Amino acid sequence: MKNAEFNDPRLVAVYDAEYGWGRDDDFFLSVVGETPGARLLDLGCGTGRLALGLAAAGHAVTGVDPARASLEAARAKPGAEHVTWIEGTSASLPERTFDVAVMTSHVAQFFVEDGEWDRVLADLVRALVPGGRLVFDTRDPADRRWERWTPADSRRRVRLPDGCEVETWTEVTAVRDGVVDFTHHYVFPEEELLSVMTLRFRAEGELHDSLRRAGFGVERIYGGWDRQPVGEGNGEFLVIARR
Repeated sequence: MKNAEFNDPRLVAVYDAEYGWGRDDDFFLSVVGETPGARLLDLGCGTGRLALGLAAAGHAVTGVDPARASLEAARAKPGAEHVTWIEGTSASLPERTFDVAVMTSHVAQFFVEDGEWDRVLADLVRALVPGGRLVFDTRDPADRRWERWTPADSRRRVRLPDGCEVETWTEVTAVRDGVVDFTHHYVFPEEELLSVMTLRFRAEGELHDSLRRAGFGVERIYGGWDRQPVGEGNGEFLVIARR
């Protein structure tokens, strides 16, 4: 299944068990915290880890995601009543509503086609108030992260809350013009499930150009979670832009 790790409840449970709060969440929390009590949009909120953390920090959070299984997991978590959850995409966002918008966990890379990415940015411009900020992460193609997505390097075991162990690994199936296709394998005791995914790796210049076309001004692009310069961090582009 395409993007099954977000749409299949069994794989959503694996995702939640494997990915807890981390340095990426600390980064977004600190940037958003520069706007106290922000009306915040978490676009592609997934199972809600960051959205819930931001709500606990005093922000008025709206989490938007097209994956119903992920949203159901988010809504079942403690504190979920403090977040507004919306099953949908950027196209359904209200106008001039949010002070800050975030896209985390490399959500920006899922918009593979330039036209699709441009539409999302246009929707975010429309949804933010004048002066509102957009913060997102996307991997630096110069780091060539996909070369480490091999069965040998990525194989691991994830223990679920019920004690079940799932063996999982990743294999890249195609690389072309900044687009990478890959498959996540999940071996449960009774069966193997697959999640087929495609990500776009945009260069720094491409990000600048697309944001400018949409009406954003780029304030800063960091290269790592500790706000290192590009090329000196974790192989990331951490983008802060203003409407």
